[in-house]
Amino acid sequence: MNVAPHLVAAELNDADLDHVSGGAAAATAAGLHLQAPHLEVCADADAFVSTEGVAASVNAHVGVN
Repeated sequence: MNVAPHLVAAELNDADLDHVSGGAAAATAAGLHLQAPHLEVCADADAFVSTEGVAASVNAHVGVN
């Protein structure tokens, strides 16, 4: 008896993936990274619009070295 897991992989190109996932109507992203001798500030924001809805996120990080 063969107990090894069986895995079947398929490769999708970008056009096929957009068709399956609904595609992206619009997307944007922006980022900022500042580093001084004892301070580091990072921030980014992104937004994604598709036929299924809108998603957006904002992240920020401040660190002291």
